Amino acid sequence: GAPPASELLRSPTFTSDGTYRNKQRTLVLASRGITARYRHLLDDLRRLLPHAKTDNKLDSKGDLQVVNEIAEIKSCGSILYLECRKHQDLYLWMSRANGPSAKFHVVNVHTMDELKLTGNCMKGSRPLLSFDKGFDDKPHMRMLRELMTGIFGTPRGHPKSKPFVDRVMAFFYVDGRIWVRNYSIVENTAGGRTHDQLERAHVEGTSLVEMGPRFVLTPIRIFLGSFGGPTLFRNPAFVSPNAQRAATRKRGDKYDNRIQQLVQREARRELLVPAPDDLDIWKGAGPAAARTGGTHGEDDEEDEEGGSV
Repeated sequence: GAPPASELLRSPTFTSDGTYRNKQRTLVLASRGITARYRHLLDDLRRLLPHAKTDNKLDSKGDLQVVNEIAEIKSCGSILYLECRKHQDLYLWMSRANGPSAKFHVVNVHTMDELKLTGNCMKGSRPLLSFDKGFDDKPHMRMLRELMTGIFGTPRGHPKSKPFVDRVMAFFYVDGRIWVRNYSIVENTAGGRTHDQLERAHVEGTSLVEMGPRFVLTPIRIFLGSFGGPTLFRNPAFVSPNAQRAATRKRGDKYDNRIQQLVQREARRELLVPAPDDLDIWKGAGPAAARTGGTHGEDDEEDEEGGSV
């Protein structure tokens, strides 16, 4: 189990001198054919990662080993690759240069510009990475936690980073999916009171305000190598978007829909038929009577002849 709090307090802490030692870089790129929404997500991720290296859109034609070559040229140890298929399905690859790698299906994407969120942070600030207890239960979740820590954690002393922390990047494992949220740390300085004064007044001195982006990751597979190799984990509950769309378009659905539309059309026609009117003077008259003026016209002629006599 975990050591008691007294031992943790007595244990020596590491004090950094600010030297840039962890020269970790993350390659962030996307495939060709990505949509506008996913391109904005890519830009948001690049702004949140000051240690990110960029490259042009990749036309891999199914061979993802090209990404490893680009990462080697850019001297990147981690890779974040967004792959868009059929201009609607987004897949996210997280990988180390020599493995392991994980593939996710991305849903519920909301960018910073799209959401009306009031959170804000300095560009280049280092985040606090928060993982819930769901990442401690299973071995593959612990592996994903280490993988995400290496990708989203900004190295201390990076030339493009700021020497302070003002945001929290949270990962929640719920219902077999990973929910990613990004919050800014806001200090409550109302009335110019200090943090101790706020605590004595039972007022929260620090709060979190969501700033985006937000998205949900569904794990698909974890590979031993980078973008391939033996499978370490496969999600049995994952259903591909193609299978979901095919389930809604089963064989015979077109015929059933056509018959249903025909029945609905006949029902609408019956509703549009006007109700019979008791005051209709032409009720019971045939088409010929309607054209010649009916029997009332003949009675009028007889009245005129009778009047002349």
